[in-house]
Amino acid sequence: MNINGRTPTAVVTGASSGIGKAAACALAAAGWRIIALGRDPGRCAAAKLAISAASSGRPVDMVSGYAADPTNAPGWYVNIQSVEWETPPPPAVGSRVAFVARFLGRTLRYTYELVELVPGERLVMRTAQGPFPMETTYTWEATYGGGTRMTLRNRGEPAGFSKLVAPFMAPAMRRANRKDLAALARLLESWS
Repeated sequence: MNINGRTPTAVVTGASSGIGKAAACALAAAGWRIIALGRDPGRCAAAKLAISAASSGRPVDMVSGYAADPTNAPGWYVNIQSVEWETPPPPAVGSRVAFVARFLGRTLRYTYELVELVPGERLVMRTAQGPFPMETTYTWEATYGGGTRMTLRNRGEPAGFSKLVAPFMAPAMRRANRKDLAALARLLESWS
């Protein structure tokens, strides 16, 4: 959203939960820049992820259809270098996809299995093989005006070398997720 060529800004108090968080998310989905204030640093960090979820002016079916296809991941994920299907496409529960990614200076190879797919609403993938257990969840919801708000959440239990750098991984993962969602939004907005 632009007003006189500028992105509007909202300061939202109590943004770590409840009505404040909902208001911040709604404003962010409408294109506002959010300054979120709250008392609990942990809840504020979690709310920041929700608030920073990408919003696109494109309809849910377009955004989810593109993002849910792992073949497209190298086009919008900053760290993913390649994708190879281990089962035949298209994506479905039980599909397995091998990824090669670069993260914190290391090359990671892992295989995800799609464990939940509700077209246009939710996709969940879990590692079937890789350096540590990980789960990635995408959700999509329609926004006011026919656009889409997508969230991207990664959860995992670091092991080995990853366990040593775990304190640096969470902030790095959040930054990467924000970059990935922003890249996806730019890509989708560039389509005519």
